[in-house]
Amino acid sequence: MNAPGAAPTFPPLLTGIAVTGRVEPFDRARALAALGCDAGTVVHNVTADRLAAALVLAPEVPLSRAMAMLPACGLGFQNALGALGPPEVAVHLDWAGGLRVNGARCGRLRAAAGTADPAALPGWLVVGLEVPLLPLTDQPGSTPEQTALSEEGCAEVGPVTLLESWARHTLVWINRWEDEGPRPLHAEWRGLAWNMGEQITQGDLTGTWLGVDEDFGMLLRDGGTTHLIPLTTVLEAA
Repeated sequence: MNAPGAAPTFPPLLTGIAVTGRVEPFDRARALAALGCDAGTVVHNVTADRLAAALVLAPEVPLSRAMAMLPACGLGFQNALGALGPPEVAVHLDWAGGLRVNGARCGRLRAAAGTADPAALPGWLVVGLEVPLLPLTDQPGSTPEQTALSEEGCAEVGPVTLLESWARHTLVWINRWEDEGPRPLHAEWRGLAWNMGEQITQGDLTGTWLGVDEDFGMLLRDGGTTHLIPLTTVLEAA
């Protein structure tokens, strides 16, 4: 397993910035993005119990389409842990960014952008990754809905190696989305989407999750009405 302080190595299109202590990479990345930092900046903070990182992007498409970067980063994580962890470990993705390992919540993805207007070019988009490495409590099994990588057979997965792999796999999916459009991303993501086809609650709505539209907006059937919930609704305030 990597030491938490080891410096990660990223692909040529990505540049790492390490932060330490209580500094949140997501917050630092948003601040840097607002100041005009380069796309491809990866802010990261790896400690003994937590991996946190944030990727700065500069989409050249409207925000509604650019939100595909959230599921792209999710696929990057699934591919990375799938390559590094035991073969029996299953990773699924919540629509709003949650990460699940063997069915339990295990961190999340989150996003913020330079605009809240779905039709506008966002200027910048930041996607953050947070993954617990060690349990939140010293009582195993006390939080069955939440887990950590060490509890799921992934204690030997180095967090720095996982960060590097996430960055590489995410970059592959971003490039495929740019070159081939959303179809490959949709096809792969649908197979990992947690609770698609089931009764769920999203925001104030409860119904059957039918699927997603081209821009990954949730299609939720409530009685005789099908609601479209844009993925932009999960954005955090910039």
